[in-house]
Amino acid sequence: MGILDAGGEWLRISEHYRNITDGELIALARQSSALTSIAQQALANEMSRRCLKVPPEEETEAVPKPVPGEPTGSPYDEDRCLVEICTVWSQRDALQVQRLLDSAGIPFFMGPEKATGVDGVTSSFDKGVSVQIMQVGYPWARQVMEYYEPADDQTPREEKEELPELAVRCPKCRSSEVVFEELVQDPTIAVAISPTKFKWTCDSCGHEWEDEGLLKEH
Repeated sequence: MGILDAGGEWLRISEHYRNITDGELIALARQSSALTSIAQQALANEMSRRCLKVPPEEETEAVPKPVPGEPTGSPYDEDRCLVEICTVWSQRDALQVQRLLDSAGIPFFMGPEKATGVDGVTSSFDKGVSVQIMQVGYPWARQVMEYYEPADDQTPREEKEELPELAVRCPKCRSSEVVFEELVQDPTIAVAISPTKFKWTCDSCGHEWEDEGLLKEH
């Protein structure tokens, strides 16, 4: 499969879904059509394990379909907020980004048309096409994008920046007052992508958890 074999991808994505909140799972379930088949199966298994169901959204035929990233009044709007991870300048670079994000089970949107796949992009790659993802998947996208090697990048070297880190939040109370405890080896995750996990403690509610998030200073 390029980066990970099917078994390793299943284990990694399943572990990721076990570490996120019920609300984040439901938010991803509403966007499940943009996930890979393995990610969809892992998501369905975790939803079933927690006995979660996607609540119906109240809408009428006159109500337009929500635009990805735009506020809807839902408590999950912050998780669905779109953040840009890169700009691609050719179809081959766009396909490379698509493969990387698909391998991690992260939905993405390309261009102003918010295409969920390269085939749906109608914008001109010569002018640069923005790639965005939901904020909930940012920490994992930041890791896999380290393996992105564009062939047609037209961004001047002096203007290139590393993807900024976003605040780590407690999956239980959503507080950003979290403390990094230690790195924990995880044999279920391929070393090429993430050989360790991060152990956190929330100062606000005392919740402890492990994930593949970003190491931050506190």
